[in-house]
Amino acid sequence: MKKPSSIHTLLLIASAVFAPGAWGQAYPVKPIRIVVPFPAGGTSDILARSIGQKLTEGWKQPVIVDNRPGASANIGAEVVVKSPADGYTLFLFSTIHTINPGLYSKLAYDPVRDFTPITLIAGTSQILAVHPSLPVTTVKGFIAYARKRPGELNYSSAGNGSQPHLTAELFKSRTGISLVHVPYKGAPPAMTDLLAGQVALTFATAPSAVPHVKSGKLRALGVSTARRIAALPEVPTIAEAGVPGFEASGANGLVGPAGMPAAVVDRLNAAVVRIVKEPAMSKFLSDQGADPWTTTPADYAAYIKAEVEKWAKVVKDSGARID
Repeated sequence: MKKPSSIHTLLLIASAVFAPGAWGQAYPVKPIRIVVPFPAGGTSDILARSIGQKLTEGWKQPVIVDNRPGASANIGAEVVVKSPADGYTLFLFSTIHTINPGLYSKLAYDPVRDFTPITLIAGTSQILAVHPSLPVTTVKGFIAYARKRPGELNYSSAGNGSQPHLTAELFKSRTGISLVHVPYKGAPPAMTDLLAGQVALTFATAPSAVPHVKSGKLRALGVSTARRIAALPEVPTIAEAGVPGFEASGANGLVGPAGMPAAVVDRLNAAVVRIVKEPAMSKFLSDQGADPWTTTPADYAAYIKAEVEKWAKVVKDSGARID
């Protein structure tokens, strides 16, 4: 029998490596980067670091969190859509990325077309949190207080068009009060100024607010979801506390650039779903104020599409626009 040439041998090796399913079997063989489009310390950062640590432990490959804040979370998104779709650059996708298409007349990415959904990680509530110096302890009390001071109370948000911003605008429209919006470049600086008393209140994503509420540095008046959250069971929903029907929830998940190999997507999905469902991780997320929530890639894709349509209506009704 004729001995195979070195070129033929290489071709045989290559065909084995790149055969269907081989991507998933070999992956990962080098460090993975999770891009977070917000500063360190916010909800997305907390989720990315907790999941990344578990992936590092399980796969023995470093999972690095790369914070790329700015431009209403669009800078980080643009970094990812331009990256190779090989599974080594991932993205902590959040509600803002389904809001932005309704806010911007021109956007450098399409949240439905330009990402590969992997799985949702957690659902999140917004907490109506006030500085302790504000003499209110209930949602109804706050509404009455604000009505007597139109345009005098400032609220912080993670930026123009962020979910906290739109949640506050929805709250204003439902209650008829007048508040002044102070946008920041991400949730951490918005929280810092609230803690310092530079602003009176905020609608903070639960994981970034819960520790400060529990320590007494902030006062939680209500949560934006339809049900109370496990981390603050004594805090009522805004709907039950005086604004019937009020609800504004969000979610965070893991995606990659469009066109990722299906085997890699499946391997990532299985690993992250397993991590989120671990009792210790589920408890950690719940204690942070996040509701553990996993999906198949297909279900996550359908969720993103539905959210884009939902928030487009909210943005239109609010009159918000960024150009």
